Order: sequence, then C-alpha cells, then structure tokens
Amino acid sequence: MNPKRFRELTRKYCDLRIAVVGDFCLDRYLEIDPAKGEFSIETGLAVHNVLNVRSQPGAAGTVLNNLVALGVGAIIPVGFRGQDGEGVELEQALQKLPGVSLEHFFATPRRRTFTYTKPLVLRPGKPPQELNRLDIKNWTPTPPAVRRNIVAAVRSLASKVDAFIVLDQVDLPETGVITREVLAALRVLARKRPELPILADSRSRLRDFPPLTFKMNGAELARFMHTRAVRNPAQVQKIARKLAECHGRPVFVTLAERGMVGASPSGEAVHVPAVPVRGAIDIVGAGDAVTANLAAALAAGASLREALELANAAASVVIHQLGTTGTASIRQLQQLVN
Repeated sequence: MNPKRFRELTRKYCDLRIAVVGDFCLDRYLEIDPAKGEFSIETGLAVHNVLNVRSQPGAAGTVLNNLVALGVGAIIPVGFRGQDGEGVELEQALQKLPGVSLEHFFATPRRRTFTYTKPLVLRPGKPPQELNRLDIKNWTPTPPAVRRNIVAAVRSLASKVDAFIVLDQVDLPETGVITREVLAALRVLARKRPELPILADSRSRLRDFPPLTFKMNGAELARFMHTRAVRNPAQVQKIARKLAECHGRPVFVTLAERGMVGASPSGEAVHVPAVPVRGAIDIVGAGDAVTANLAAALAAGASLREALELANAAASVVIHQLGTTGTASIRQLQQLVN
C-alpha cells in the first residue's frame, strides 16, 4: 500500500461509526514482585505480594480499545455488565475512552461482570510471567430481558453505523451477549443491508451464525468446512474462497506466522505474509487487533488486500507489546505498511 492510499483510508476513520456487539470483560492485571514473596503462616503456601493493579476493558473491550487507538469517531459498545465492583470498574474504564458512547451498554443485577484476573510476575530485564488466571464468568442462560435489550440495540443501530463487529467470547452457549435472538436480528440486518460490513468472530460457534463476514483462524476454518486442518496458505485460499462464495460475504483467516488470507464472494483470494518478528512476542490480543482493523478498513472502503495489509500490520504491532493486551495506532501501522 502506498503512503497516499494509506492516508486516504485512515483519514476516514474519524468519521466512522462502529458498533461492537459482544462479551465485554474486565482485564485486571496483578503485578507481583517475586522479591517480596512470603509464606502463609496459616497454610504454609506461597504468598504473592501485589504491588500494582491495573485494569482495562477486555474481550470485546480489546476490540474497542483498538478502534479507539485508530481514532474511530464514534464507537458504540452493545453488551452488559453486572452490578458489582468489577462492573463499575469496567464502565468507568469505558467512559474514559474518547468516542465511546455507553447508551447501549447495560447494567443488570442478574449477571456477573465477565472478568479475567491475570497475575503477572515482574522480574527486571525479563518478560512478564503470567501465573494461573482467575476468571469470573456466567454459567446460566442470559435472562430474557437482557436478551431483549441487546436485540433492541442492534435494531436501533442498524441504520446509524458504518459497521458492526460481533464478538462471541464465552465458551458456554447462550450465557453471554451473542444469543439465538441476537443472531436472528443480525441475520435480518445482513439481508436488509448487504453492503454493511458485519464482521463476526466466535471461539467455537461460527457454524451457528448467519452468513456474515467471518474472521477465523486456520483450525476454525477447517472445523467449519469439515476438512482436515491445512497450513499451506494456497490451500487456505481455496477453502476460504469456497466459503465466501457460499455465504456471499468475505472471509478472513489468520495463520499466525504465515500471515493472513482473505477471500471474497466474487472469487478473489489474497494471501498477505506475516511481518517478520522483531524480538520477544506475546500473542495475547493480536486477534482482536485484527478484527478491529479489518472492520475499520472495510468501513472506510478498503479493498480485500488493503484490509489484510492493515490488519496484518496491527497484529505485528500488538504481539510485540509484552505483559498487556495491546493496541496499534495509525502512526504505528504507517511504519510497517508504507
């Protein structure tokens, strides 16, 4: 991508309105100094002393963070939080972000706030070491009233945004934001506005989704298409093209160190190699950076290859940010794309 085209696309970002429908969580990092370790008198177990706590929006919130880093003008999270301390902390973190509107982000006493607590051992001159994570999730179906609120929000925003991002982060179906009712509303929206980018990502349930623009990895593509896993980009292009033609929507496939593949319903298929690694890496958050950058690029009118190049660069920026769930700014992308 030449510098002129990069500027043409990214200058549109400030005028975009993008809705993020999905499971928002609180990422809470506990920074531990191993030099201050102790043993409990009562149990004899090791005690990790936490010297600093930092929190930020995670899961769908990580996608949102990346949209903020890109300077997207209006970002509308669609989801819920619990009426608990973690929920208050999550909402306060979202409120601080420029361009974010919380009109469709709901508090409910019948849900716990989805939370990832990540203990990090910090040693001078070494990458952070993450200990066993502590998760807070919901294990019961999302209440009907909450489902109705999410569906109403999707319908309300249908004609007001330039793109939707749909992120299903939960492992147990029907316990998060992306329920059967929400998928039905998205199916109707996709039919009414076939030109609208609706980018969907799910850990395990894309087969339950209506035909949207899918972002997946190689293993997910193989499961979706009932084929053996393939690592060769040329083979992935062939399979992704078949899915795109069948669904009538683009498909994007991440291949880790082999880069990314994109395919369109017209039969176009593109492979963009990964940016070379430049030191120690941490892959946490790379997929969400890809999702955000694909959606923003497509909403701005990028071609298949252009969207892949921008998303690929974003992934490279993020994996080199250690001990955090990182983001990529336009300035950082420019250094890799041009």
